[in-house]
Amino acid sequence: MPEWIVAGLWGLVGGAALVLGALVAWFLRVPQAVVAAVMAFGAGVLVSAIAFDLMEEAVQTGGLAATASGFLGGAVAYLAANAALARRGARHRKRSGGQMPSEDEQSGSGTAIAVGALLDGIPESVVLGLSLLGGGAVSVPVLAAVFISNVPEGLSSAAGMKASGRSAGYVFGVWGGIAVASGLAALVGYVALGGASPQLIAVITAVAAGAILTMIADTMIPEAFETTRTWTGVITTLGFLTAFAIEFAGA
Repeated sequence: MPEWIVAGLWGLVGGAALVLGALVAWFLRVPQAVVAAVMAFGAGVLVSAIAFDLMEEAVQTGGLAATASGFLGGAVAYLAANAALARRGARHRKRSGGQMPSEDEQSGSGTAIAVGALLDGIPESVVLGLSLLGGGAVSVPVLAAVFISNVPEGLSSAAGMKASGRSAGYVFGVWGGIAVASGLAALVGYVALGGASPQLIAVITAVAAGAILTMIADTMIPEAFETTRTWTGVITTLGFLTAFAIEFAGA
C-alpha cells in the first residue's frame, strides 16, 4: 500500500477516537468526574509525546533555533485562532456541562465550535503524517497519545453539545467530518513535505508541538481542573508516565 495512503489511514485512526468519545457521550451518561479525569490523563499523555517525540525529534534534525522558533510560532498561531473563535462562541467547546451556547443564544456558535474542534485536531494529524517520512513506521507513542487524548476530547465536547441542545446529526457530523479531515491532514502532511529539508520538517513539527501544548493549557486542563481540582496534577502525571513507558518500551 502506498505510504501516503498509510499516512491518511493513521490520521483517520487518530481522528476516529473523537467519534468514539462522542458515541459514548451521546448514548451513556458518563459522570462529569470521569470525563474530567480522563481529560487530565489525556493531557499528560500529550505532554509526554510533545517532550519525548516531537520536540526531541525536531531539535535533533533541525537544531535548537529552528525548533524554538517553530514551537513559539505554533503557540502564538493557536492562541490567535483560538481567541478569534472564542469571541464567536467556541470558548467552551471542550466543556461537558452546559457552558456551550446554543445557536439561539449566539448565532454562528455552531460553526465556530466545529472550526475550533478542527483547529484542535489538525496539528496532531499532521505530526502523524510526518512520522512516516523517510520510509519509517508511524510513531507508536504519538499515535497512542493522539488516540488516548482524543477519546475524552470527543466525549467531553459531545456531552457539552448535547447539553446545549444540538442534534445528533450536528454532533456526529462535526466529529465524523473532523475524523476525515484528520486523515486528510496526515495525508497532505506526508505528500506535501515528502521532499522537504530536515530543517523545514523540524520547524513544522515544532509548530504542531507548540499548538498542541497551547491547546492543552487553554482547553484540556481547565476542563479537567473544574471537576478533579487537586487531583488534576496526579492524574495528569499518570498520563505522562503511561506515554513515557510506551516510549521507553519502544526505544
